[in-house]
Amino acid sequence: MHIRIGVTLGDPRGIGPEVAAKALSAMGRSRPLDTVCAIGPAELAGDFGPLCRFEAVGGERGDLTPGEAAGMAIERAAELAMEDRLDAIVTAPTHKPSLAAAGYPAGHTEMLAALADVETVGMLMCDEGAGGPCPRAARRVLLATTHLALAEVPLRLTTELLVSQTRLLGESLASYWGIASPRIALCALNPHASDEGAFGSEEREVYAPAMRALGRDSWRVTGPIPADTVFRRAFAGEFDAVVAPYHDVAMAAFKTVAFGRGVNVTLGLPFVRTSPDHGTAFDIAGLGLADPSSMLAALELAATLASRRVSRAHARQMASGA
Repeated sequence: MHIRIGVTLGDPRGIGPEVAAKALSAMGRSRPLDTVCAIGPAELAGDFGPLCRFEAVGGERGDLTPGEAAGMAIERAAELAMEDRLDAIVTAPTHKPSLAAAGYPAGHTEMLAALADVETVGMLMCDEGAGGPCPRAARRVLLATTHLALAEVPLRLTTELLVSQTRLLGESLASYWGIASPRIALCALNPHASDEGAFGSEEREVYAPAMRALGRDSWRVTGPIPADTVFRRAFAGEFDAVVAPYHDVAMAAFKTVAFGRGVNVTLGLPFVRTSPDHGTAFDIAGLGLADPSSMLAALELAATLASRRVSRAHARQMASGA
């Protein structure tokens, strides 16, 4: 099965084009790249012509700002995916201020949700583990809230949000990862899960009703568990994924153990989208020093998830025609 993947090259001043080219080169040693398309400004075409197809945004214009180049590539990839001409999108890092200056939403997740016209999406960080003589459990963390000022988190972290994000995660783990009964942990907001109200009321007022609602679902949800223990337990294999209340409590734990291997997966879109777990790294761009490991992991996971999605769609089609 040949999965059609679009790779957006991100901010052209950063390491996105470099890690994309390196990762595609490595991927091409094990599978054909005839169904892969790199999408970016015309001046990068020469770097990808020997590897895969290339689609230039903005035509032959050479005056695109970095934000315009990155934003137009995302728009084009989403358009192709919505037209069923791509099965998955892998996005190289962008620079949020440059995207905003060009008139785009500042984040990939928010932009793709708007382009796909979906209301509920989830930001899942994945390190899928390894087999062999030293097997390692998969590490998966969903961010219930994403790019917010810390002061805004208690205002946005509602029971409804916890329930919808946890259900989206459970459905995705069951359908895309094939986990029949996902084990999900809810990470508490306050220290010690508030110690029965000593350090806040969210665990009682927000988490408790969420747990009651989620108790009716088919997956197993545990929590709220304090942040200082939940990730250790999950990364040791006790849970399939953690729902974290805010960005940094999730990313600090995840990147400490998985940086360079982590993949960001957007749940809830009508197509697969992954990205590496790092930023533009302007300080090393153009020096040939960028590590493509996370981008390669993003490509491989996108191919795996999209293959499962296509297989399920084919199975449904066969069943309906039987």
